[in-house]
Amino acid sequence: MTHPSRMLPYWLTAPGALIALAFVAVPLVMTLSLSLYPFVPGGGVGEQMTIANFADVARDDYFHAIFARTFGMAFLVTLICIVIGVPEAHVLGRLSERWRAVSIVIVLGPMLISVVVRTLGWAVLLGNEGVINKLLLATGLVHEPVKMMFTFTGVVLALVHVLVPFMVLAVWASLQKLDATTEQAAESLGAGPWTVLRRIVFPQVIPGVLSGSLIVFSLAASAFATPAIIGGRRLKVVPTTIYDEFLGNLNWPLGAALAAVLLVIVLAVSMGANRFVERRYKQVFP
Repeated sequence: MTHPSRMLPYWLTAPGALIALAFVAVPLVMTLSLSLYPFVPGGGVGEQMTIANFADVARDDYFHAIFARTFGMAFLVTLICIVIGVPEAHVLGRLSERWRAVSIVIVLGPMLISVVVRTLGWAVLLGNEGVINKLLLATGLVHEPVKMMFTFTGVVLALVHVLVPFMVLAVWASLQKLDATTEQAAESLGAGPWTVLRRIVFPQVIPGVLSGSLIVFSLAASAFATPAIIGGRRLKVVPTTIYDEFLGNLNWPLGAALAAVLLVIVLAVSMGANRFVERRYKQVFP
């Protein structure tokens, strides 16, 4: 007979497991099952199971371009977040407790505001009549407004602002385990700040960089509000295409197939990157 104390961890995790099952696993299974049925124009979802929706996604160059744009954008956003987040977290870790608390509030502050509100703020900044273009025209740096709305660059810029706090927090948590004496030793041997950051700090915070990168990449690849507002109808990504298929074309099976493919690719890239980084920097992983 199983001792009651051995069952305690299972009872404690049961509520969370049931919530995850109800709100994550079941919807995913339903979406996958929906993608296996045909679309009947004017009649909704057909009855016979088929893989025609996945075949359409696989052979249509239109979807290839959208997936390439989506993951190219996600990779670029992740790279920029690493470049910004690692030094920012390093500086954050070296501050006094008083200024560190203030800095953490500054980093976390934007996360307290809705993504839609922050993205609309970028729309105000990036528009042809926006603040940035008005400043550029007023200073004479340009003679006509620079197109930043409805562009790939504008979407990347807004997504970096939205997602960089996740990278900073992940790296900062990893920096708490960093041995400060290694930096002092490197500086005593003549290493400059950039060399210390690149060869001493960065390899030791790889676990934090990896976890932050996985979060940022997943959120960037699946982002809807920011690409929809900044990119508009001209710059299609997979989430906005899924939205159009579900609510615009009413082709639910094709939208579900796109969602399933997006999920599989994100999981495959995340697991592949995780395995590669753990092998490459196995000495810093417990």
